Amino acid sequence: MLGQVYDVQPMAPDSEHTSYLDAGVLRIGVEYRKLDPAALEAYYSGDDLAEVIEHSPDGGFVDQGVSIHVESVADDHEYLRFDVFDDDPHYHYVDKAAGTNQVIGFDTAAHGDMLQWVIAQMRDRLGPMLEAAGAGHVAALLDRDSTDKIASDLAAYLDELGLNSAGSKT
Repeated sequence: MLGQVYDVQPMAPDSEHTSYLDAGVLRIGVEYRKLDPAALEAYYSGDDLAEVIEHSPDGGFVDQGVSIHVESVADDHEYLRFDVFDDDPHYHYVDKAAGTNQVIGFDTAAHGDMLQWVIAQMRDRLGPMLEAAGAGHVAALLDRDSTDKIASDLAAYLDELGLNSAGSKT
């Protein structure tokens, strides 16, 4: 299995700082995040906080960047997340039934620019990625036209935000 599997769920999108694109059976959220130990301690508590602290690097987790949230409209669950962070880019498979959060580091040497990779995954691999996150019921509702539209709409929105092909502000 790739990455690390956690019982603690990822931080929910901040509704005040997340813009959503209508994608039929999905909602695609785009959010700029700044994470640090204080933000994590304010969000998590109890065993979840203990797990986050246990797996944090020395000095705590500090990073920032664009988060792309892939949520099912039917059950309001975020099944996929792509964290295009400056220092530790990664993505999540968030399996609702299993209650797990699988975090996989992104290898820029192998895959190039993460934002461009995310758009390609939305177009070409969204169904299999949703299945890997336990959302086969959602993946079954997608077709090539819908994934093409999702990828195109996301790319256009990222362009509106001024993100260039290198994934940084223009």
